[in-house]
Amino acid sequence: MNPTLKKVLSYLIPLVLGLGLLNWVFNEVDLKQTLEEFKNANYVYVGLAAVLALIAHVLRAARWSYMLQPLGYNASLYNSTIAVLIGYLTNLIFPRAGEVARSVSLQKSENVPFDKSFGAVIAERLVDVLTLFILMGLNLIFEYDRIIGLVKEFFPDFQLGWLFGIVVIALVLGGFLFFKFKDRIFELPILNKFKAFFEGLKDGFVSVLNLKNPWVFIAQSFGIWVLYYLSSMLLCYSVEIGLSLSPLAILTILVMGTIGMAVPTFGGLGSYHLLVGKIVLLYGLSNQDGISLATFLHTMNGIFFVIIFGVIALLLSTFSKSKTSSD
Repeated sequence: MNPTLKKVLSYLIPLVLGLGLLNWVFNEVDLKQTLEEFKNANYVYVGLAAVLALIAHVLRAARWSYMLQPLGYNASLYNSTIAVLIGYLTNLIFPRAGEVARSVSLQKSENVPFDKSFGAVIAERLVDVLTLFILMGLNLIFEYDRIIGLVKEFFPDFQLGWLFGIVVIALVLGGFLFFKFKDRIFELPILNKFKAFFEGLKDGFVSVLNLKNPWVFIAQSFGIWVLYYLSSMLLCYSVEIGLSLSPLAILTILVMGTIGMAVPTFGGLGSYHLLVGKIVLLYGLSNQDGISLATFLHTMNGIFFVIIFGVIALLLSTFSKSKTSSD
C-alpha cells in the first residue's frame, strides 16, 4: 500500500468511525438540553476534578520514572510529567501516537533512549490493562445483571459460555501455532531488522521485574486509579443528572469509559458516548440524560482537561528548550 495512502487511512478511519458513532448516539438527543447541563454544572467540582486528574498524571509520570531506574536512568518528575501530558494531547489528535510522543519528549529532555522508555510505557500500559480487568471483575461481581444486560442489548444472542469458549480456543490455538513455528517466526527478516529495537523494548518491559521496591510501584498504580475514580465522581456530581448515581455506578462508568477511550477513535469520540451513555440507562437515567452525562464527562475529562494540561506542558517544554539553548 502507498505510504501516503496508508497515513491518510490511519487518520481517516478513526475519524469516520468516531463521527459515525457520535451521529448514532445523538440521533434522538436534544442538544439544547445537553448544553443546559453544561451551563448549570457546578464548576467548583469540575475544578477539583481537574486537580485530581492532574495529580493522577503526575503520579503516572512518577511511576514511569521509577520503572526506568533499574535501567540506570533517573528522569526528573518535572520532565516526565511534561512528557506524559504531551502524550495525552498527542493521543487526542493522533490516536495511539501518544505513547511514542511521550518517549520522544523524554529522550529530548532527559536523554533516555527511546526504546528503553517506550518499553517501560508498554509495560505500564499492560499493568493498566490488568488493573482494568480487575475492575471489570469487580463490576461483574457487584453489577452482573446490569453489565450482562448492556451486553445483551447490543448482542441479543450473547452467551457468556460461548465467549469463554471462544477465548480459550483462541488462546490454545495461538499458543500451539506460536510454539510450532517459533523458529521461523524469530527468523523473519523484519524481526532481525528491528532486533536492537526489540531488545530495548524488552529491557524497558522487564524493568518492572527489577524494581527496588515493588510496593512503591503497586501503591502508585493503585493511587492513579483511585484518583481517576474520585475525579469521575466529582464530575458526575457536578451536574444534576449525575447526583442520583451510586459509587458502584460511577465505578461502572469509569470502567466503561476507559474501554471507550481505548477504541481507536479520536480521544474516544463516539465510543465513549456510546458505552457510558448506554450503561447509565441501567441505573435509571433516560437516554437523553445518559448521553448528556457521557458528553459532559468526555468533554471535560477527555478533551478540556487534556488540552489545557497538554498546551501548558508544550509551552513549558518549549520554554525549557529555549532557556537551555540560550545558556
